[in-house]
Amino acid sequence: MFRQLHAPAGVVGFLMILSFWSSTVISELSGSTEAIVMIKSAILWGMIALMPSLALAGASGMAIGRRRRRDAPALAKKKRMPFIAANGVLVLIPSAIFLASKASAGVFDGWFYAVQAIELVAGAVNLGLMGLNIRDGFEMSRKRRHAGFSGAATPK
Repeated sequence: MFRQLHAPAGVVGFLMILSFWSSTVISELSGSTEAIVMIKSAILWGMIALMPSLALAGASGMAIGRRRRRDAPALAKKKRMPFIAANGVLVLIPSAIFLASKASAGVFDGWFYAVQAIELVAGAVNLGLMGLNIRDGFEMSRKRRHAGFSGAATPK
């Protein structure tokens, strides 16, 4: 069951973070304060779906990875995950709350833009690391499919 849930949950989380990041950049480049306020509010609401998706991806990945102690891609994913999680919990979530609060109050000061810059960098780092995890996951599933295929029908 975990195998069927892991990849979709991880990809949904990745795509949501990518949409948060890109919509932030687009709204900032547009210069429209209304767009910025709308995006910052939407990101907070979007986290209601993002958090369970990432939790499911993490929990299912841990369950799947328990049996893969010598697999290099699995070990690389395990090393990345604490940083991805810490970056999300310690930087991205507080930044999103702070920025939504400032935006809804119409306060676009130096603190807003400093935290916005930190959030964009942290988000890009997480996207890069999650992208590497997705790549390694595809490699692991490809190896698993090829290793399990013998050309003969398998009994059920």
